[in-house]
Amino acid sequence: MQTSDDALRIENLSHWYGDFRVLNQINLRITPGQIVALVGPSGCGKSTLLKAILGTHPANEGRILVDGNQVRTPSRNVGIVYQHYSLFDFLTAEANVAFGLKLDESSLAFRMLMIPQWLKMRAKHIERARAFLDSVKLGAACGKYPAELSGGMRQRVAIAQALILKPKLVLLDEPFGALDEATRESLQMMLLGFYQENLKAKQEGRTPEYTILIVTHELNEAIYVANRVVGLSRFHDAGEQGAMIVYDRPCPIFLPDEPKDVESFVQQREELRKAVFDPSYVKHHSKYVSFWEQLSELAASS
Repeated sequence: MQTSDDALRIENLSHWYGDFRVLNQINLRITPGQIVALVGPSGCGKSTLLKAILGTHPANEGRILVDGNQVRTPSRNVGIVYQHYSLFDFLTAEANVAFGLKLDESSLAFRMLMIPQWLKMRAKHIERARAFLDSVKLGAACGKYPAELSGGMRQRVAIAQALILKPKLVLLDEPFGALDEATRESLQMMLLGFYQENLKAKQEGRTPEYTILIVTHELNEAIYVANRVVGLSRFHDAGEQGAMIVYDRPCPIFLPDEPKDVESFVQQREELRKAVFDPSYVKHHSKYVSFWEQLSELAASS
């Protein structure tokens, strides 16, 4: 597969602070429409990797390409949603979502000197923002301010804010960590909805809209919302030379109306826990890195 076919491609990425190596030879490919969960112990370099993908903190070695373009600085190709939502308190939900469009499609001079044209453009921005809020089940909250919304609703606004610019890749950094269980479950269902839309796009011959890399410490969540799980860990046979990818396997997506295969779910969770989080389990880092091989076998059998 050519580089330009990948939504994200990471090649031989390493990063260190002084003598401390954080990441060691990270190689990862994500194709359009994949929803990938990234898990790993605290301090293993997940945040460092996300910052490198975002373009805010370039790595010392290797390169990152998003949609075939090398990442050197932040760009509209990559959107991000943090655990603690970063909304403007003085803007309504729809204005928060439309804010990125305002910066992307107009300049300060245009807004000050071309007022009629700007107002016409602004109306279109708000219309698009309302459509995105409606898609994340917040159509009735368009005119409300963040202080008037629950934590889950604010996080939905933040996700709509990231998606409206149609980035090639969306990073979710522990997006549901501060939410209660019921709210977390409703947002997980939203991600499953994105997956269903991706499937529909593929069936119709369109490029899937939602390519997502979600960082989470919840193994159940990783297996539940993603169709692929990647594990980053320092517990590998190479010693203390920085975290490596020690797990990369597909996982079944259980859609809301489908029966759950509890046995395979529990089996993969235990495999993931052992491979990534158990320091007493010393293993070859390639043993569980088999996503593309399994995908090829599945395609051949089909």
